[in-house]
Amino acid sequence: MSFGLLFSVGIGGFIGAILRFTLSSWVQKATASTFPFGTLSVNVLGSFLIGFLFLYFQQINLSPYHKTLLITGLLGALTTFSTFSLDTVLLMQQEFYMKAFSNVVLNVFFSIGATLLGMMLFKRLYF
Repeated sequence: MSFGLLFSVGIGGFIGAILRFTLSSWVQKATASTFPFGTLSVNVLGSFLIGFLFLYFQQINLSPYHKTLLITGLLGALTTFSTFSLDTVLLMQQEFYMKAFSNVVLNVFFSIGATLLGMMLFKRLYF
């Protein structure tokens, strides 16, 4: 593995982590809820973007460094399934079982749906 690819992942991850923290905190504050809407929102957004960009990158001549920066680095750090898992466990530990179940279902359903939506939008715009 080249230093350039590792550097690309690092730069993308730096940006993605800052975006995740900022967007997730903003959404969580705006909803004023004990349900982790901030985590849900960045997971759905990241899933939409990866669906769209995956197809877009197949159509253009983009370097592996740029693809790695955006997909693995930025979107990998933006989407927060490790945080999602922790949020779910913490809800279960607090005996908020329905919220924990809802968190799992909503994150999986909307994230997969957003990925498909991103792909559909790309196809509609470019085919």
